[in-house]
Amino acid sequence: MTPAIDTHVRLDTHPAHPSAVQAVLTGTRAHVASVALEAAGWSVAATGVLVLARIDHEEPYWAADAAKHLTAEGITVEITPRLQEAIDEEWTWPNYPMPWCTRSEIREVSNQAQKIHDDIRNGHLLIHAHAHDRHTTVAVGTYLYPGGNSVYLHGEDHLRQIADTYGSPAEALVAFEKVHAAEMRPGPAPLTATERAAIAARSVFDVTTAKSEPSCPEPETVPVYLAETGDHDALLDTFLDAHGEFVKWRTWSDETTHAIHESQTLRIERVHEAQARETAWTIAAYETPVSDRIWHLTATSATPAPVLQTLLIHLADGDGWDTVIGVPVDEKTVTTATQPLTDAGWKHTLTGHGIRWTSPDGQASVRFDPLAAHGPQNPATWTIWAGPDPDRPTWAITVPAHSELAAGRPLRSTRPRDRHAPGAAGPRARATPRRQYVGGSGGHGQPIRQPFTLITDPHERGNIAVDRRLAKPAITLTIDRPPPRPVRTSGGSFHDRRHHMCRNPSRGQPLQAIRPPRSLPGTVPAPAPRP
Repeated sequence: MTPAIDTHVRLDTHPAHPSAVQAVLTGTRAHVASVALEAAGWSVAATGVLVLARIDHEEPYWAADAAKHLTAEGITVEITPRLQEAIDEEWTWPNYPMPWCTRSEIREVSNQAQKIHDDIRNGHLLIHAHAHDRHTTVAVGTYLYPGGNSVYLHGEDHLRQIADTYGSPAEALVAFEKVHAAEMRPGPAPLTATERAAIAARSVFDVTTAKSEPSCPEPETVPVYLAETGDHDALLDTFLDAHGEFVKWRTWSDETTHAIHESQTLRIERVHEAQARETAWTIAAYETPVSDRIWHLTATSATPAPVLQTLLIHLADGDGWDTVIGVPVDEKTVTTATQPLTDAGWKHTLTGHGIRWTSPDGQASVRFDPLAAHGPQNPATWTIWAGPDPDRPTWAITVPAHSELAAGRPLRSTRPRDRHAPGAAGPRARATPRRQYVGGSGGHGQPIRQPFTLITDPHERGNIAVDRRLAKPAITLTIDRPPPRPVRTSGGSFHDRRHHMCRNPSRGQPLQAIRPPRSLPGTVPAPAPRP
């Protein structure tokens, strides 16, 4: 039987980092437990406090593994209920590139990526150069211990792997330059958001502040483009609660949520598990429920919540929604859109891609592409991003030319930096849509926007909308089939059973109007077009 050691280890979740774990050590021989934890990858954050912060978010699993080893050595270990809940939680990565792997195999791949990260952080692996390869990062480096090989690294965070090995640094650099000469940059790549969060979690802090009453420090005021990402899901929920004219829909999977305006001419698509630089929001506008898409904008997953909140409220209030297609984008239009940036001291320069406005601190930019402004269905007329490199932005938003969303509007204000805020303000009064409707509403209260004529079943089992602008009026039939819920179709879009229509905001697929044959029994004759 292993003799007991006078040491007590209390394992708990980190007070700030969502998945990190902290260990508080007490007892006359606390140094024994400290040495054991440091050997397992824990970092000393304060006297008697160690932190486990990883890039694969597997801290609860490895904390439980450390507890087993400490207990076997005769050290008393206490696991708090909230950490135990995190340990027992079953989860996996969405859209994992190796779907054939089991959960334990995925954890092993992530652990190898963690070892590479630790070797770089501890100076054991020297990175000579890196490059951007499509949607990920590649690098070449050399292990500094005797007999260490040079390696070719592929991927970021929990997906980084050693793809190839070389006998010398020269051989590795020549091979790397041969493939990535155009994108090759010296030294290691910029830290990812996950790596920065892990560093912050390992920072030195005073554990006594966590035991005392929570203080209310003065919030740090920063430009809105440097605010925290926040909780985008909470932001969307708060927005929907405050704007009842939007209906929330879930697709066949839990990866995407759609918010559809009651007029069915504005749709919001939210991808929940997108990576930091991937598109997580797509907002699309249509002139009518059966017309082609007018415009759409996109935002990446790391976009600050205050910026998204401004955009959503701006659209819900009707500003920038109704657009005029075909009006050229001239100098006056650009000057008006960027006047808030000029007033805030942003400097503009001419680049090979158009006109660029840069913030005084150089941490954010807005770019206008005059060539894209005259191209059909091109969403990248305006690009808003944070970070010094537009090719590797911290976050980015693309806005089309035909949207009246002012490029400077989302970047005007400053916000306190609060990492725990959900990212959305409190409920606001429901905005009244600026669109006008005629003909009443059908059984589901769905207004039909001009120039439509609505024919409603007196028993409210459905309605028929007639587009009077067409030479041969198109008729859209609405049939009540409760409960209405979206289902997946073969084209990757969602289909509303209540309406015979199909559309995907991110792809711009138009709704298909039904044009019934003259011999169809029971059809309502379409009224003649008005002059």
